Amino acid sequence: MKLKLIYPKWPKLDGQTEFHLPPHGPVVFAASLPKDVEVAFIDENLESIDFDDPVDLVAISMMLTVQVKRGWQIADTYRRKGVKVIFGGIATMLHAEETMDHADAVFLGESEGKMEKVFADFKKNQLAKVYDFLEDRPPIEIVGTARRDILKRNLYNYKGIQMVDLVHASRGCRFHCYPCAVAYLGGKQFRPRPIDKAIEEMAGIDNNRLFIVDNSLAQDIQWELDLFREMIPLKKNWCSHPIEDKAEVLDLAAQAGAWYVYQAVFDTSNLIRERIKRYHDHGIAVEGTILLGLDDHTEDFIKRLVDFLLEIELDLAEFTVLTPFPHTKAYDDLKQQDRIISYDWNDYSADKVVYQPKHMSAEKLQQLLHFAWDTFYRDESQELKMFKLFQRVIEREMANNTFKPRDRALAARAFGKEV
Repeated sequence: MKLKLIYPKWPKLDGQTEFHLPPHGPVVFAASLPKDVEVAFIDENLESIDFDDPVDLVAISMMLTVQVKRGWQIADTYRRKGVKVIFGGIATMLHAEETMDHADAVFLGESEGKMEKVFADFKKNQLAKVYDFLEDRPPIEIVGTARRDILKRNLYNYKGIQMVDLVHASRGCRFHCYPCAVAYLGGKQFRPRPIDKAIEEMAGIDNNRLFIVDNSLAQDIQWELDLFREMIPLKKNWCSHPIEDKAEVLDLAAQAGAWYVYQAVFDTSNLIRERIKRYHDHGIAVEGTILLGLDDHTEDFIKRLVDFLLEIELDLAEFTVLTPFPHTKAYDDLKQQDRIISYDWNDYSADKVVYQPKHMSAEKLQQLLHFAWDTFYRDESQELKMFKLFQRVIEREMANNTFKPRDRALAARAFGKEV
């Protein structure tokens, strides 16, 4: 049978250099499908949907809240044509009740070991309205290698340069951060994949640049050490969310090819200053993830924070405003306090203020978001800072004899500079 798997389009952040990474959710989902399912994948960010193409079933994978209204439009179009539609993915789980109005079936949870039942029901014309497996998570050992063969590889580059491939080594998160829904989506228990399976998947990816998309690698020190030790022979360069701030972990991470990390910077403390310095001392760059608009943020604090980011020489910074996504503590608190001013999910792009901040107007916070982007990138554009990161990875690849000479000319064309 023929399945069309669609990833709805979504806008990039204001001020962010636009490039597209191969989405992770759809390729992980595709790996869990029965063998007789033929998958045609459409990333609407990069190609248009042919609604007249014959198909047996449509699956819509939504990662972000800002995708949901477009996802509903796509589903409504297919259903008017008599084609059944099933939804899944992170944003589907966050907006399940509303999504049911646009779906023949909604799948909640992780798909491994569950899709045979779903497709058997479809073939009998007995799809359930909801398949709720949020609390019935599969054994982490059965999570297989993602189906990257469904991707049109030539679409995922920046002006011809091959970007990172996404891979995960664990699921779940033992932290329960204020703006985050991971505890609801993946559970509060850290669930590492068997290291040999994670390494096997990484080794099989035909790309020297990876993004390990785990919510945080800093959850089990011994596991981190074991993982990084096994990654060293791969000679990959990778980025990730935070890793443990301990010398032995940072040293092994650097040997394993740690390129840069996404690190939340939430204040101007010496703790943050020293943590960034330790990353840099180990040759690991840092892209700061900066969330503006928490209840202890004033205008003066935000301006001091931006100055601090420049002072500690962050390699890149991504600024967003607090966004109360459903099933987060932030959503519960702000809704209870009657401070949410928009429930238009198209506004939930993390660069639009959709609630009433505590110490300023929504308009002022919006202005400060633009101020932060403009000030941080005033002397060096985001594209130039990206070039410096790319230059670093090229140097490593040349040292490891994994560099593809074609990338030198592509980089010069993309960034207007020689590497």
